[in-house]
Amino acid sequence: METWVVIDEFVKLAQLEKEKVLEMVAKGELKSKQENEQFYIDAGSGTHALVKSGITSGGAVIVQGENAVSSAVDSEFVEKTIGTILSLHEKVVSSKEETISSVKNENQFLKDALFNTQEVYEDDKKTIAILREQLRAAQEEIDFLKRKYRLMWGKAIDIKAKGNVQEQESEEQTTKDSAKAKES
Repeated sequence: METWVVIDEFVKLAQLEKEKVLEMVAKGELKSKQENEQFYIDAGSGTHALVKSGITSGGAVIVQGENAVSSAVDSEFVEKTIGTILSLHEKVVSSKEETISSVKNENQFLKDALFNTQEVYEDDKKTIAILREQLRAAQEEIDFLKRKYRLMWGKAIDIKAKGNVQEQESEEQTTKDSAKAKES
């Protein structure tokens, strides 16, 4: 896990000059990135670089290469290195705790959102069931009214049709009677 520290803070923690840190970045001994006009150093790579090179303000070298060959060790350098490692470790732990806390908060937020969504879904389901029941009742009422008016208007049409037939028959009879009366 990478923990990024602003270069000024890294210089303060490592107790090195800014130029020396930039030189180590240029050599590739330190990982760096630039974001939002800020220059960041990876704390983990900084710890490894400080232990490997063992650079002090006087320039004495403790470890060379992978063989870990020791030379004259300045106690002040050892204290500074251990202090730097401890402070970088504290930064990493602090960053880790912040990350865990933010992930927990995000998980809680998502859980709450999921529960709220579930409640809304259940409410919508109930509303849909009620609306379907109302629609079914309205459809039954419409069908009933259609049957009622069909029966009612159907009788009226039949009565009117019978009345029209009787009127036509009486008109025909009147016409025949008139014609017979004229003939006689």
